Amino acid sequence: MADESEEEVREQLKAALWFAVGKMVDEETLRRNRNVTPQFIGALTEMVWAQIENVALDLENFSRHAGRTTINTDDVLLLARRNQDLHAIIKDFVDKQKAAKAKGKSKR
Repeated sequence: MADESEEEVREQLKAALWFAVGKMVDEETLRRNRNVTPQFIGALTEMVWAQIENVALDLENFSRHAGRTTINTDDVLLLARRNQDLHAIIKDFVDKQKAAKAKGKSKR
C-alpha cells in the first residue's frame, strides 16, 4: 500500500513537472514563433526529472556525510560549488536571509 501511494505521488509530481515544462516551452515558442512536438516536451520533462533526482540524491548524501538528517543551505552551496555564478547568487541570497533573520531577532 505504501509503495502504491509513493508511486502515485511520484506520478503526480511528474505530471505537474510536465505541465510546468510544457507551459514554459509554449510561452517560449510563442515568443519566438516556433513549434515543438509533444515528444520534445516529454523528452525535456524526462531530462529535467532525471536532473532533479540527481540533485536530490547529492543533497541527501552531503547532508548524511555531515551527520545530519536535514538538508540545509550548506548542502545547496556545496552542490553549486562548480558553477561560480550560481554559487554567488545562492550565497548572496543566503547571506541576505541570515542578515534579515539576525536583524529581526535583535529588534526583540
